[in-house]
Amino acid sequence: MLKALRFLGWPLIVGVLVALLIIQRYPEWVGLPRQEVHLQEAPKFSLTRKGPDSYADAVNSASPAVANLYTTKMVSKPAHPLFEDPQFRRFFGDNLPRQRRMESSLGSAVIMSPEGYLLTNNHVTAGADQIVVALKDGRETLARLVGADPETDLAVLKIDLENLPSITLGRSDNIRIGDVALAIGNPFGVGQTVTMGIISATGRNQLGLNTYEDFIQTDAAINPGNSGGALVDANGNLIGVNTAIFSKSGGSQGIGFAIPVKLALEVMKAIIEHGSVIRGWLGIEVQPLTPELAESFGLEGRPGIVVAGIYRDSPAQRANLQPGDIILSIDGEPAGDGRRSMNQVARTRPGEKVSILVMRNGQELVLSAEVGLRPPPTNNGGS
Repeated sequence: MLKALRFLGWPLIVGVLVALLIIQRYPEWVGLPRQEVHLQEAPKFSLTRKGPDSYADAVNSASPAVANLYTTKMVSKPAHPLFEDPQFRRFFGDNLPRQRRMESSLGSAVIMSPEGYLLTNNHVTAGADQIVVALKDGRETLARLVGADPETDLAVLKIDLENLPSITLGRSDNIRIGDVALAIGNPFGVGQTVTMGIISATGRNQLGLNTYEDFIQTDAAINPGNSGGALVDANGNLIGVNTAIFSKSGGSQGIGFAIPVKLALEVMKAIIEHGSVIRGWLGIEVQPLTPELAESFGLEGRPGIVVAGIYRDSPAQRANLQPGDIILSIDGEPAGDGRRSMNQVARTRPGEKVSILVMRNGQELVLSAEVGLRPPPTNNGGS
């Protein structure tokens, strides 16, 4: 009996293993579902589908419309270090001889129209007594400051020269992460320079750089002096105004920011028409609706922002908004992000009315507020 089992054991084991292999390879033979893995293969591109070997045409199109800025200011300082000595000043007072000297800083600007309107950064021109514009063709002229908007860090200049080159405008709302981007400017005062990278991100905000932020992020090298210069696409069309970098060393580390041309144009047109940017204002301070707060108010999964404070005699106070109210939407737009809602209010013309859906004491209320004119940024930071 044992001999018979030993004789039949190996064939039986081999048969079971073969059966398992067959079931694994053809599970449908025994009524089991087939485990399929669907892999997506890249298409076989032809040799003609490749990027350009050069971006010279794009640079030749855009670079004449990018100018260098030399901003100068008069700085008063003592004629001799001895005059700063406290004991010396004690006897002679403040009526000491002082000398004045010129300090110059470098930046860039984009020629937006043949009429001579230029866009640059507010921090480039702020406090300047004189602004010299140097064009790529060698011409130089003095510029007049039309107006500035510190809250977006933009400024508009005007020059009077004939046959001015102007840049071709692109569409910043159509750019995609991964698109090629070229930065043109005057880094460190070495002269006009072009660097290349890609669009790293769009819609960057909450960086603490400006009040209104909607930055394009790029790894195209942006260095001191590039501020106010052009960020263009692979065809040489303007998609942004270079404005800032994130750096621990002061030089480019592959994280640069540009103001989208769509926002820049809105600011430029407002400055040319009104001398400043007119923004709507409700007069509230808001804070995010945290998950803990949302749970306590029974608002899990619903967007909202909490009214943390209200300015006296503001449109919000006249509309009966109260601290502690949770704003759920403004004119039907969900209020899930305080900065986005602030921008929505800012884009509303003063005098227009907005409908505000709020949650108060567990009840939903619809309030109507007449948007006011936003005061200067030194007065408040609310929306």
